[in-house]
Amino acid sequence: MNPQGKALIRHGSQILIQSRGELCQTRTEFMESEAFLKATGMFLESLVARDSPLLEHLPSREPAFWVKLLGSLAEATLEDTALRIPQAVDFLTKEGRLVLRELVEEFYNHWRSFNRFMVLLSEPGPGALDRRPYRAFNSTLEILVDLIRGAYRDIHENICGDHPRIYRQVPAGCNVGLIAVPKACPLPQGLRELWSEVPFIRQIWIDPPMILDPASNTRSGRFDPVDRDPLEGYRPDPSEWLCYPAQVGPLVIFAAFHVSQIGLGCALANLFELATDAQIARGPDAMFAYGVPMEHLRAWEGNPTVFHEHASGLLTAAIPSGDAYAYFGYLKKMALTLHNVAMLRKGRLPFHGALVDITLDKGRSARVLIIGDTATGKSESIEAFRTLAGKRVRALTVVADDMGSLELTPDGRILGYGTETGAFVRLDDLHRGYAFGQIDRAIFMSPHKVNARVVIPVTTLDEVLTPHPVDFILYANNFEEGDVLERFDSAEAALATFSAGRAMGKGTTTATGLTESYFANPFGAPQCREAHEALAERIFRAAFKAGIFVGQIRTRLAMAGWETKGPAAVAEALLESLG
Repeated sequence: MNPQGKALIRHGSQILIQSRGELCQTRTEFMESEAFLKATGMFLESLVARDSPLLEHLPSREPAFWVKLLGSLAEATLEDTALRIPQAVDFLTKEGRLVLRELVEEFYNHWRSFNRFMVLLSEPGPGALDRRPYRAFNSTLEILVDLIRGAYRDIHENICGDHPRIYRQVPAGCNVGLIAVPKACPLPQGLRELWSEVPFIRQIWIDPPMILDPASNTRSGRFDPVDRDPLEGYRPDPSEWLCYPAQVGPLVIFAAFHVSQIGLGCALANLFELATDAQIARGPDAMFAYGVPMEHLRAWEGNPTVFHEHASGLLTAAIPSGDAYAYFGYLKKMALTLHNVAMLRKGRLPFHGALVDITLDKGRSARVLIIGDTATGKSESIEAFRTLAGKRVRALTVVADDMGSLELTPDGRILGYGTETGAFVRLDDLHRGYAFGQIDRAIFMSPHKVNARVVIPVTTLDEVLTPHPVDFILYANNFEEGDVLERFDSAEAALATFSAGRAMGKGTTTATGLTESYFANPFGAPQCREAHEALAERIFRAAFKAGIFVGQIRTRLAMAGWETKGPAAVAEALLESLG
């Protein structure tokens, strides 16, 4: 952070602007700022790095010269600018204007090629930025968009002597704006001293659709319990870390991340609600840090994504830095692993699956839980059902998109709960309208690659936390032929299929071929297998006693040619079963 309290920092394809004060309110302030000077220098460096032909026509390669020239062109014609800046005379020819116009266009595109983040840092207290009206924060970021876009257009007109006939309102400011404030919260001694100064995200502004292309697009390895806190002894630099306090189901989990992965960290906003000040003050149920140097995790070098359960019940975890871990799935699945372990300790059975509340015409309704591994057709089957049923569906509410928990009540009912308010969904296999129908709210991950994903809000926190009596418990089988919708005749048969957790890999992780994963849930279930087995047996026996439909669906999603037809067949069978 520079003495003026503002800094522009580049992390790969991301630009982070940090400020402790007000943002630029006028074009002059913007074009005379240190951030604009640094952005100009970055652009000139990019021309040199690729040996651009434009370099042959530039009178100077000094950023300060171009800041002065562009600042003048933002207010005056090229002719008037040449009177003030003699070196601009060479651009008065037809060829010179074309060169200057191309240079400005490339500068604008270079800036927009980055994912851009604004972080307003503030001290806690009555005057903190997060206590001001949210509209003022939003307006400030929108002003920045207008300043940048307006400067670009006026410079263009002053070079060409004419105005464009077509205007495109392309994103030009920041993709994301944050207010981050240190907050006092009860952490165990040792953690409190190390992490107390890391700012908490209190407000977040997103200008979607946002496209991220992290270094990796698959996840590998396990999340293993270890006998000591992986965060012990690691001292983060508060200027390089932020914390997203997430509401994960009924829990509060502090997700701290290094700013080099700010794009993935901010994408949590489309998946989990921000915790309130009161929840932060009560302290977390779990905490993890994403971007811990590998040197600190050498003790678990073979599999450094680890967590620890303290005697107090607090769970702490770490995910290393590095390109191999630059994938949103690590943040999501670590949060959900910690949720699942905590739920088991509270007597709830975690599930890896999708739970939906369906209301059809003529008063028919059902709560359907589909359990299965990644890419087995859970979300695809639900979307196919929505499409097939059409107008017969009066309401289809997503309670859990990927993870949730089941509670067995004293009177024998089974209630389902969710965790996420959003979904981290594969684009490859989904109905075309699923993500693109709400593109204005989406965060896309590597849309040009295999296992392309989108993070999109799908439900509300109220729906996630409300208990839903379950009517169907189904296992998603993506690899074999057979009855599309099969009902098991005993709890033993059901437990055998669910606990085997067989699935055919589809490239979302490094696993390939036919795999087995205990209860299709490597996120806490096998780590606490003894407790999970006892609870699963109780709940499945109670399900059969209560007359709940327990069975499996054969989506055939991993079989060639069935990527769409398989979920569609499941939807037909389910609709027929519901009448």
